[in-house]
This record gives sequence, C-alpha cells and structure tokens, in this order.
Amino acid sequence: MGLGGAWDRTPYTASDIDHAEAAVEAALDAGITRFDHADIYRFGKSEAVFGEVLARASGLRERIEIQTKCGIRLAEDDRPGLYDLRADTILARVRESLARLRTDVIDTLLLHRPDPLADPDEIAKALHTLHDEGLVRRFGVSNMSAAQITRLQACLDIPLTVDQLEMSLARRDWVEAGVLVNTPAAAGLGFPEGTLEHCAAQGIELQAWGPLARGRYTNGEPSPAADLARKLARRHDTTPETVLLWWLQRHPAGIVPVVGTSRPERIRACRDAAVRTTELSHEEWYELWIAARGAPLP
Repeated sequence: MGLGGAWDRTPYTASDIDHAEAAVEAALDAGITRFDHADIYRFGKSEAVFGEVLARASGLRERIEIQTKCGIRLAEDDRPGLYDLRADTILARVRESLARLRTDVIDTLLLHRPDPLADPDEIAKALHTLHDEGLVRRFGVSNMSAAQITRLQACLDIPLTVDQLEMSLARRDWVEAGVLVNTPAAAGLGFPEGTLEHCAAQGIELQAWGPLARGRYTNGEPSPAADLARKLARRHDTTPETVLLWWLQRHPAGIVPVVGTSRPERIRACRDAAVRTTELSHEEWYELWIAARGAPLP
C-alpha cells in the first residue's frame, strides 16, 4: 500500500520505483517472499511500481508469491466510492492488475470487501473463469465473516484459502469476541463470532492486516503496552515490532501478519517474526493483552 507515490492519479516517478525496490529487497532480506497488493492502492500505482521492480530483477518473479485484491472502486468525479463484485468487474480488474504487475498469473486473489449487491453465483462464475484460464491460482476473501465465506463457498468448486482481517494488539475484537461471550461487554463488539473457528476448521489461512497498529506501540509514545513490548523485546533479543507480530502468531489460529510498512528499516525490524518461531510464553501473551486492554480480564 505504501508504494507508488502519492494517493492521487499523478504518475509515479523513478524515485518511486527505487523506493519500491528498496522495500522489496528489505523484505527478501528479512525472509519475506509473499507480497500483498490491491488494485486500488495508490490508484493502481502500487502494483505498477512493483511491476517495474519485477522487470528490473531477472528471476525475481519465480522467487516470490503475489497476492492482490479487487472489489473496491474509489470515488471518481460525481460517483462515490463503492464495492463492486460483479463478474465483469472482477474479470476486468484482474486483467488490469496482471498488466500493471507485469506477470502472467496471480498466485492468490482476494475479494477486498463484501458487496451487498453481489450474486454469489455470479462471483463464482468469474472466479472459475480466472482459474480455468490460468490467470489466478488461488482465491480468498478480505474483511468477511464465516457466514459470508460459507455462502460464497457453497457456489464454488475451488476452495477459498484466505480471509484477511484487521487484527493487532490495538484491534483486539477478534480475540475479545471469544472471551466476552455471556458478558454485557459482548454487545459492543463488531467482530463476527465464530469466524476464527470456521477458518481454522476449513483450513482457511487467517491474514492480519494492520498488525503493527500503525506504529501505535513502536513510535516511541509511552503506554503500558508499548513499554511492555520494549521490555519483552529486550528479554528475547529482538525488536518491539517482532513482539507485536509474535503476539498474533502465538494464537493457535495460525495468524499470518501482513506487514504494511514500506520503510526498509521497519521491514527489517520484523525479520525475526519471519525466521524465528514465536517465543512468547503463555503468560507473556496474556500480559501484553491485558496491558493493551487497560483492564483485567472478566
């Protein structure tokens, strides 16, 4: 999301390509080989500068996996921003992404947001077409509940393999929903109960977007959770960024963090989360959670 220059339709520059190349090199150095895109990021420029990086580096495409998303249309002229999972739109957006990324195939395509007007049978027809033509290898969703996944999967012969959700130490409703059952606080949660369990039971990979909470615990601002993250980083000879990612990875649902930063130094700070198994103990995991909650568990 951070690649491609400004969030507008001005053309990207050579400097933007250099920045993207530095981010990709930092990710590879950190053991990260899967790259997450969306057709709307920087109005398509994020995919385009990544395609420029692929064109510069012979053999890079064979070393990595590319994931992208479609289903959101940004506001334009008098038309508001909206969601669009009509079959023709999906097919058109994927072909545009392939051209920008300069690749013949997308490893995983995610449907970016639920479209209330979408016909699951129509979506399934588009995904089958993309799969049959060899343009997309795997499919998944983003920001969807267990019920929405189940409804779509009923129309698909191809398994949905990913659900990407906002999950972090700051965005904790995904874990709170599982422990606040039968308490008054449960009514204030927006996370659909049972989604984690459904994904685990069906072998659907849970991906966490925003896992570093936009720097909330690593930007130097003091807070109980940030202070504890730094303390645990020293204890485990790693970085606070890694501690935050380990907190997600420690959950038995097998959460895969999607690191959103494009700054090479912050990408490298996440290296241990890619190359070392989470080292947080049961007690340390709970200490972080309670510090972020600011209140004891019920």
